[in-house]
Amino acid sequence: MHIYLPIAEMSVNIFLILGMGVGVGMLSGIFGVGGGFLMTPLLIFIGVPPAVAVGTEANQIVASSVSGMMAHWRRGNVDFKMGFVLLVGGLIGSTFGVWLFALLRTLGQIDLVVKLSYVVFLGIVGSLMMVESLRALMRSRQGAATTGRKLHEHNWLHGLPFKMRFRRSKLYISATLPLMIGFFVGVLSAIMGVGGGFVMIPAMIYLLGMPTSVVVGTSLFQITFVTANATFFQSYLNQTVDVVLALLLLTGGVIGAQIGTKVGANLKGEQLRILLAAMVLAVCLKLLFDLVLTPDDLYSISIDGAAGGH
Repeated sequence: MHIYLPIAEMSVNIFLILGMGVGVGMLSGIFGVGGGFLMTPLLIFIGVPPAVAVGTEANQIVASSVSGMMAHWRRGNVDFKMGFVLLVGGLIGSTFGVWLFALLRTLGQIDLVVKLSYVVFLGIVGSLMMVESLRALMRSRQGAATTGRKLHEHNWLHGLPFKMRFRRSKLYISATLPLMIGFFVGVLSAIMGVGGGFVMIPAMIYLLGMPTSVVVGTSLFQITFVTANATFFQSYLNQTVDVVLALLLLTGGVIGAQIGTKVGANLKGEQLRILLAAMVLAVCLKLLFDLVLTPDDLYSISIDGAAGGH
């Protein structure tokens, strides 16, 4: 059963899109990730133009982030002051990112930039996750006690001006650092169609030194508004948000997240992280393979150019 996507200008199988939504929703429930960094490449693989995949996936992340953020808010796991500082940087970054997205699209380079961004970030994140997960698995098998080393070290970044006290996170640091992190994640959100949690959460733990208990909730608070901002501008300026595709993905994602939450409760953390890292690296390698492969339409472009010259 096929349905036409008006913005993507293509027909897709409804059950394929719903299945992808369920699959990535399950990953979200099992691993606690938004899934945007996997869904966008998957949409590209089935033929959705990268620009539309990015704009539409940002829309789906808004809904999933709101749900997660509300759950953490009820538990008191959101540092709103830190969230607002990250949000200011994120709004500036995502607005700049959408402008850059439009510029690259005008130059005809957006597809290449989106794919290259995914290859670089998925390669780095997947490799780091795999190394860390294998080490954790080996430690657990050897029964070694974890060392009490600090998660972060103070450096010159912590000595920057405009210091603020964040009582919920028990920090007294320069507001410049979370502003820069928010800006960077905002740009990623616009260019890659991701919430940026896979970059934001490690940065909040290791660079800012926030307690793990408030990191996820605060990250989701920032991601909710930044992706909403990116979605609005992608729709208004670039017309790359396909509502039909977004609704199908949302439906599948909601169902998948409920299943994933139950499945994840029965699996070990180290094994889950290894599986996720393996999937991230697999998507990265597939994108890299597609980039280095000679495109099918290379010769048809040359022929068109030659025909136009006669």
